Amino acid sequence: MATLDYDTTAFLNALPDRIRGSLEELDRFDDLIEIVLDVGRCPEARFQYDFVALSQDPVTRTDLDAVIEKLGEFDRDNRAGIEKTLHRISAIRNRRNEVIGLTCRVGRALYGKMEVIEDLIKQGSSILILGRPGIGKTTLLREVSRFISDVLKKRVIIVDTSNEIGGDGDVPHPGVGSARRMQVPRDKEQHDIMIEAVENHSPEVIVIDEIGRVEEAQACRTIAERGVQLIGTAHGNDLGNLITNPTLVDLLGGIQTVTLSDEEAQRRGTQKSVLERKAAPTFDVLIEMRERDLLAVYKNLSEIVDRVLRGFDVHPEIRRRTVGTAFTIEPPSSGAQKLPAVDLDQSLAQDSGIRVYAQGVSQSYVERAAHSLHADIQVVRTIDDADLVLLSDALASKKPFLVERAQALGLPLYTTSRNSLAAIKDLLRRVRSISVDREQYSGWTRLMQEALETTGSQELPYATAFERRLQHRLAERLGLFSESQGIEPFRRVVVYSPHVQQKGGEKGTS
Repeated sequence: MATLDYDTTAFLNALPDRIRGSLEELDRFDDLIEIVLDVGRCPEARFQYDFVALSQDPVTRTDLDAVIEKLGEFDRDNRAGIEKTLHRISAIRNRRNEVIGLTCRVGRALYGKMEVIEDLIKQGSSILILGRPGIGKTTLLREVSRFISDVLKKRVIIVDTSNEIGGDGDVPHPGVGSARRMQVPRDKEQHDIMIEAVENHSPEVIVIDEIGRVEEAQACRTIAERGVQLIGTAHGNDLGNLITNPTLVDLLGGIQTVTLSDEEAQRRGTQKSVLERKAAPTFDVLIEMRERDLLAVYKNLSEIVDRVLRGFDVHPEIRRRTVGTAFTIEPPSSGAQKLPAVDLDQSLAQDSGIRVYAQGVSQSYVERAAHSLHADIQVVRTIDDADLVLLSDALASKKPFLVERAQALGLPLYTTSRNSLAAIKDLLRRVRSISVDREQYSGWTRLMQEALETTGSQELPYATAFERRLQHRLAERLGLFSESQGIEPFRRVVVYSPHVQQKGGEKGTS
């Protein structure tokens, strides 16, 4: 899209005459990103995919002084601008605080860029936008501000740090429409201005660029709790970056370590300590700007974060701009309508292995005996992670709580009076008989397929504790909810489609 004539002229007029002349001869202003002026080096024009030297003569302090004289003073963040434009000039200083370099970045107000998320804006969703620097996040914010204020006729306040969104000067750039703008003197004061905007000016929508501090994340939560729609960008390229960022993870509701009850941990087939979301996310929708015209949209952010923390794959909706304001939407390929293909041989290798909690017997003997028998047996450190318990007779009598614990978890319990390789090998021959075969595993997979195809629930046959654990693991791999129901020996696993609203009792993914 062409830049406004006033903007183009204002940017060119800020440059030294010899550099302006070279730039005009190039006639590539439409894809120009910035002009770099460093003392003692040739001036450069940087474009999206290349850069061009504008002169063979190096930049002098006189060149820099000519630009600074036209701009006036720099702010405390070493940035200056051109009145009523989006152009930004940033200074590099030496140890004596003298300007020895300038980055003259071109700012453009592009129109027809927000139609791709117009439906989300109209719904009143709070939207968080992620993406690498320079990909167009701020440009999208500017267009969204104009649309909400001019088309939807809502009260919009832009909290503008370093005048990135509304441009330099006291009068905001026309690109933001009738949205009002509150300038932020220093980056560290952004969270205070955000709260001030809500308390003093009664906005319906707050627009924020570059949320990057804990205080700003907390301010966003405060604003959201007051019912104000938020549109903002944050540091990070994708959802994974945000989840692992301790500074900003509060935007997703925060993450805490939770210790599950023994029964719940057994039902889920997980360790007792798991990660869970603390609270509701501040934003409803997260958008990854993967390219300028390619957006990945995560709706229902609460559910998305929960699935990530439980180890499930999540798949966004892909939106692509095509020609003009047109775009296409590719729905999430999450397998919601089709069960993922299962390699039975690989799944059996992963799931049918037996996890043994051994006490009072040699772990080395257990491992050597398993190797000799070609048995897939793994020794685990805690009884909560085990599929069965192996104890010496002496320890079973000295520590009856281990026996009681195994019984409470429904785990098979084996004891031996001899701590020898031969005795352990004989015992593992009996243990190996509880493993499942391919036909049994295939039957479970078929029943789970029926649950998903009917978007309902499916009861599996009565099963031993070991078999139920394998069934929970298979359900988790396939993205299904599962739970154990009934009383021994008539206890069975029930699986649910992810879209079924479960009622009654404690349910969850396993």
